[in-house]
Amino acid sequence: MRISTYSNLLKNFGLSGVVIASFFAANTLQAQNYNRPKVNIGLVYPISTNGTQAAADTNVFSLNAIAGLSAEEQGVAIAGFSNVVKNNATGVVVSGFSNHIGKKTDGVLVAGFANTYGAGKGFQVSGFSNVSTGNVEGAQFAGFLNTAQELRGAQFAGFSNHATTIEGTQFAGFVNTAKGIDGSQFAGFGNTSRSLVSGSQLAGFINTAGDVEGSQVAGFINIARKVKGAQIAGFINIADSSDCPIGIINIIRNGEKSIGFSIDETQTAMLSFRSGGKIMYGILGVGYNFKNEDEVYAMEAGLGAHLLPLGAFRFNTEATFQTLESFNFGEYFKTSLKLMPSLRIAGKVELFGGTSLNFINTNTTEGKNLSNHYIWERQHRWSDNFSALYIGYTAGINLIF
Repeated sequence: MRISTYSNLLKNFGLSGVVIASFFAANTLQAQNYNRPKVNIGLVYPISTNGTQAAADTNVFSLNAIAGLSAEEQGVAIAGFSNVVKNNATGVVVSGFSNHIGKKTDGVLVAGFANTYGAGKGFQVSGFSNVSTGNVEGAQFAGFLNTAQELRGAQFAGFSNHATTIEGTQFAGFVNTAKGIDGSQFAGFGNTSRSLVSGSQLAGFINTAGDVEGSQVAGFINIARKVKGAQIAGFINIADSSDCPIGIINIIRNGEKSIGFSIDETQTAMLSFRSGGKIMYGILGVGYNFKNEDEVYAMEAGLGAHLLPLGAFRFNTEATFQTLESFNFGEYFKTSLKLMPSLRIAGKVELFGGTSLNFINTNTTEGKNLSNHYIWERQHRWSDNFSALYIGYTAGINLIF
């Protein structure tokens, strides 16, 4: 009896051991498969081949009709609406609406509306925005907005780009902002850098920066501290120091500004404001013509350069555009290239005078009669317009401050 009982116990124990061993073997195999990258096919979480475990799985291929959820993607992930990856994504992630990567992306993100992620390497393309909370190496393409911390590469946006520091280029339809940039900014409206720009800024309206080691080009205004290069603006440049500002008005802290009075061969007297750096300056003036009876009100704008400075002596070369108006019918336009030696007296008073080459276009008798010594002239056959070329002169005085 006892022998039979012991025999049964041993048999039961052996069977139990096999069951227990099989259980642990199955779980070990399941754990091995669990850690191995998977293929996930589904509709929307958790209706997929990975089921409720999808959030903890790593996939080499994922295809979801609506939305997918995973721990990591290491290949291709495609979703009709959205992909959500809790950690990293390596490879290609494509969705009809949005991709959300919790940590890093290395590869290509394509979304109909938005991509959000931590750090990124590669290319991110979206119809509306790419938003990175970390560093980006590569390029961001968005219909509206790109953001990043440190950027090595390029940002292309229909409206705005923003990054803390940039080694590369920003292109935006409206505005680019950065703390510092080693590269260039191109915007339809404005570029802003709070620190150093080592490159160029090109904007339709405004550029602002700290120091600039390169150039600023804007349709209206440039603002900077120290500029090693050119500032080119349709109207005004502002800087602490800038040797080559090209604009009608240039407010340069260590530059030169003057108020001047001049008169030319047509008896047009001008009161002008000249402002700029050590070399380039702008000219803006108003005046009166004492020879005409109707077209008597004068306006002038232009650019100039100080050449061959020799102590108190230098050459001022100017290109100006002048118009005479009666504010009724009649037009008179004169474009002039002037070479005027100048002499400073006591450092603040400058006497200047010299020759000019002038091209005029007018439809009035008064305008035609302002000079009688044309070296070339043309009366247009089908209109009253008269064009001519002649040699003139300008003389005046500047008060420098």
